[in-house]
Amino acid sequence: MISRPIGIFDSGVGGLTVLRQLAARMPEERMIYLGDTARLPYGTKSRETVVRYSLHNAAFLQEQEVKLLVVACNTASSLALGELQKKLRIPVVGVILSGAEKAAASSRSRKVGVIGTVATVRSGAYEAAIRECAPDVQVVSVACPLFVALAEEGWLQDEVTQRIAQRYLKPLQDQGVDVLVLGCTHYPLLKPVLSEVMGKGVLLVDSAEEVAAQVERTLQALGLRNAPPAVTRSLPPRIYLTDCSPHFLELCERILAFPPEEVEYVDLG
Repeated sequence: MISRPIGIFDSGVGGLTVLRQLAARMPEERMIYLGDTARLPYGTKSRETVVRYSLHNAAFLQEQEVKLLVVACNTASSLALGELQKKLRIPVVGVILSGAEKAAASSRSRKVGVIGTVATVRSGAYEAAIRECAPDVQVVSVACPLFVALAEEGWLQDEVTQRIAQRYLKPLQDQGVDVLVLGCTHYPLLKPVLSEVMGKGVLLVDSAEEVAAQVERTLQALGLRNAPPAVTRSLPPRIYLTDCSPHFLELCERILAFPPEEVEYVDLG
């Protein structure tokens, strides 16, 4: 059982930021990544649709005999995590709680900003999680739906991206937040622009980093962690997509720092 892989799914390329952090922290673990590129974005869809898509993704990864599932999509974590945890017989880890804990512990002003998809912000999942950790923290949430499309297009430091970021982030600047939660796994791809717009005094919380630590703790606690290898080079991941994304291979190499050995296309129905 221990040698079974970790499964990760996201609506597109954003979850590769989670895969990168997992591989860096646990190079001995095998990873299987599923990007539901045929049905992105999840952030503008109904709860029922996101739950249905998430169950499809989980079923496919279970067929690959994964030992733990990481829901790398913030929208799916917000709307479908409970359903997945109820129906699957393996551990299921989302990206909300770990990022919320980091944000609550890091804010000096007790004002935390959250950016995410429309569905994530509407769900109030981050706000609830942060206030559960620290009831005194004021949470300011802003939906930034265009960021997903910009990341998928590879416009990571484009002038258009900068202007859109300035418009989206102004309410957070006006409120004086000192911590900004990147509540979508696509958003770390835009970190240079987001950091420049928000300024040096604002900490950007990347949920990908926090969830990787949570997965490591979970595997260790359950006795599912592989033995550390003699060398620290990460095992190559298996990557599946539900549609051909024109910028995927380029972004994949940029995010992971190596090209995927193979990308397979699957039809989830």
